[in-house]
Amino acid sequence: MKKKYLLILAAIAISFGFVSYYPIDGYEYTGIKRLYQIRQFQKDSVRYTRIPKGAYKKWSDIKLNLTNKTTDSVEELFTVDKDFDRKIRRITPGGAYSLAIMDMSDTENLRYAEHRKNVGYQPGSVGKIAVLLAVFDQLAKLCPDSHAERIEYLKKIKVTSRYWGLGDHHTIPIYDIEKDRLTKRKVVASDEFTLFEWLDHMVSVSNNGAASIMYREAMLMAAFGQDYFFLDEEKAEKYFKETSRDSLTNLANTVVNQPLRDLGITENEWRLGGLFTRPPGRYVGRKGGSIGTPKGLMKFLVKLEQGKVIDEASSLEMKRLLYLTDRRIRYAKSPRLDEAAVYFKSGSYYKCDREKDPNCGSYAGNVFNYMNSVIIVEHDNGVKYIVCLMTNVLNKNSAGAHMYLASKIDDVINETANISKPEVKEEKYIEDKDESSDN
Repeated sequence: MKKKYLLILAAIAISFGFVSYYPIDGYEYTGIKRLYQIRQFQKDSVRYTRIPKGAYKKWSDIKLNLTNKTTDSVEELFTVDKDFDRKIRRITPGGAYSLAIMDMSDTENLRYAEHRKNVGYQPGSVGKIAVLLAVFDQLAKLCPDSHAERIEYLKKIKVTSRYWGLGDHHTIPIYDIEKDRLTKRKVVASDEFTLFEWLDHMVSVSNNGAASIMYREAMLMAAFGQDYFFLDEEKAEKYFKETSRDSLTNLANTVVNQPLRDLGITENEWRLGGLFTRPPGRYVGRKGGSIGTPKGLMKFLVKLEQGKVIDEASSLEMKRLLYLTDRRIRYAKSPRLDEAAVYFKSGSYYKCDREKDPNCGSYAGNVFNYMNSVIIVEHDNGVKYIVCLMTNVLNKNSAGAHMYLASKIDDVINETANISKPEVKEEKYIEDKDESSDN
């Protein structure tokens, strides 16, 4: 049962406003148990090879890069730098590649490049960022005067999966602090986690069930307002059973898409059509389909760096959740980025026609084969940039191509530091044993 938590705001300001906790050192701030284990490894000098050097940034080190750019129209920042654009086009493969890149290293002299930036793709799990936005948008409406209060609710409110989180083969990490034991398994109906932990499951390991659960919670916040804080499981399920499917579908569509429109991202630039798991479909339908474009995603990330996604505190919190402290895959797996901090989401969606090719493989669809990567890269030498890359290359797992292109892009932007490094050569992409947990 959810309970209303009485907050002493002064105490919260002291507890959360001035202590460096997050991300790996963020267990006390968030209650995300996964972080506790990694932090203990770090304290005890236990070798932990799952994450590279760039994943050990501290809470206080994560900042927004474009707060000096106060314009509400990000279009003003998308002026193509001809020399930069030419260099990027030279390394971009032909065919079904689309991208947008912004070099933020010198915020007074931004460099921007683009290629087929308005071509729409099925965004796959990149669309989960829209769910992340929906949750923070609704919390801001419920707690308009206190970001600290929103954080406390994320940390303290626990909700169960029920049928919403079922039907996804992807696993989640479950860490038992008392027994010091980490288990990875699929979500089950009885699973109960805090809102913060469900968000982490949704973003860090891209669990579809967690995404549907947090989609559900955003809908309930919108439907019940302040009564959400008193809502229990029985009342929540009664709401879904007794409300018409059309009404629920419209609410779901509005909750995730209106915040994007408020940012100036059009329906054709980025929209989310529905939930990420099938069981809730008996109550909530899909509407409009999902689509993403490099330009639409770039608009969001630039707004995030400006501190204009809801407000500056919310923008920073969402950026922390996107900071990758789990294994790196696809674009983010480039060795050029090992020492860099990366804020990342990848997504894929493919379909195979087995009559055409009985051996059509995972992430190598022959009907469609979408693979998408959005990333913010921050090197210690001050080089910082955003890349939104979307592809639809048939019959090929594009993960290796994304990783190779990531290295080439970094060589263009981080030229001085990389000039003495060995030339990047495209190599066979080796998946981690549990990499299929991304979608």
